[in-house]
Amino acid sequence: MWDHLSFVIKRLRERLWIKPLILCVLSIGAVFLANLMDMTDLGSFLPEITKESTETLLKIMASSMLMMATFAVASMVAAYSSASRSATPRSFPLIIADDVSQNALSAFIGAFIYSVVALVALMNGFYGGRASQFILFSLTIVVLAVIIITFIRWVDNIARLGRLEHTITKVEAATTEAIRKRQSSPRLGGVATISFPDGGRSVFGKDIGYVQRVDTAALQARAVKSQLKIVVAALPGTFCTPNCPVARVIPEATGSVSDADAEAIAATFVIKGSRVFDQDPRFGLVVLSEIASRALSPAVNDPGTAIGVSGSLVRLFVMWNECGKGGDVSKAQFERVAVPELSVADMFDDAFTGIARDGAGNVEVVVRLLKALESIAAAGDATMRNNALRHTRLALVRADNALKIPDDLTAVREAAKFAV
Repeated sequence: MWDHLSFVIKRLRERLWIKPLILCVLSIGAVFLANLMDMTDLGSFLPEITKESTETLLKIMASSMLMMATFAVASMVAAYSSASRSATPRSFPLIIADDVSQNALSAFIGAFIYSVVALVALMNGFYGGRASQFILFSLTIVVLAVIIITFIRWVDNIARLGRLEHTITKVEAATTEAIRKRQSSPRLGGVATISFPDGGRSVFGKDIGYVQRVDTAALQARAVKSQLKIVVAALPGTFCTPNCPVARVIPEATGSVSDADAEAIAATFVIKGSRVFDQDPRFGLVVLSEIASRALSPAVNDPGTAIGVSGSLVRLFVMWNECGKGGDVSKAQFERVAVPELSVADMFDDAFTGIARDGAGNVEVVVRLLKALESIAAAGDATMRNNALRHTRLALVRADNALKIPDDLTAVREAAKFAV
């Protein structure tokens, strides 16, 4: 239940209208709740606030907040456009989910709605008592203080939002979270294999797109209810079509799998038009590799970014190895659902193929890539070492074909000695 709620909340965070809507509702509610204070005896204890002073503050706020909100939207759109151009469009959901920018926009719009509604109510005699006018004045001061603090934080953040380094940091953080989550439950809570008789039924998705999420808890509940065993065939990140099976279902008793069961099982696979980071660590590796490849294009010619991405990949693979050790892996929760593990070979292909291909003619990129692979090979895991050695040899072949200067080739071969 919590996993599903977390997935929904993350998708909502990628919508710019959610937080402004919440702040608008809260602002309007605060304006009308202030009037309730006149029903209490607080008026006799509170100082008197003139109507003109509150009205002046509200007019200043109403005239400035709409301009601030417009400025915030323009700055955020420019930052989003810069992130898509300099990094990769696949990083856009992470940039648009930036909390500081969303909070700033929400605060500006919420303050504008608050000031307009409060001003109209005040000028029409809605606040007749001393208590309500004092509460309204206090609320206005608090809103102004929040706006000032939010604006200062936002100005500091907007200077970095959309910058390439900031985007790489966000992608690495999202990938780190996905890796920790996957390694804490390598098969999404399912088991490695299930013994079952021949037969069964393949379940197909109805949409064309990428699997964003597999609800293994719902699969287990359906399997228990209908006495089934389920083998997941499409992990998050898999591209599916209506003729691509997402699962294989086998009844324990003699019989067939009902259409109702097949539809319920297919519904546990969320298939949309794009990949997301949540249950798909490979997507984060793909995005980082795309950023490095774009930086290595002749139009950009920024080998330093590719070198920086290589360092990010080393951290991610070392963490994958550390999180995958026995003490960090939870036991299977769903014994009726079998889920394959992620392929380490595929992860290495996602991460390093693009950099090795596009940076083959750049000696400093190749040398740094080989040192990164050497660090991963020394991490202690045999599977990771074998794949690191495989990609080292591939990078060496590509460099031999691309580099023409003997000294460059000597430097590359020296860096690849550990794998030759």
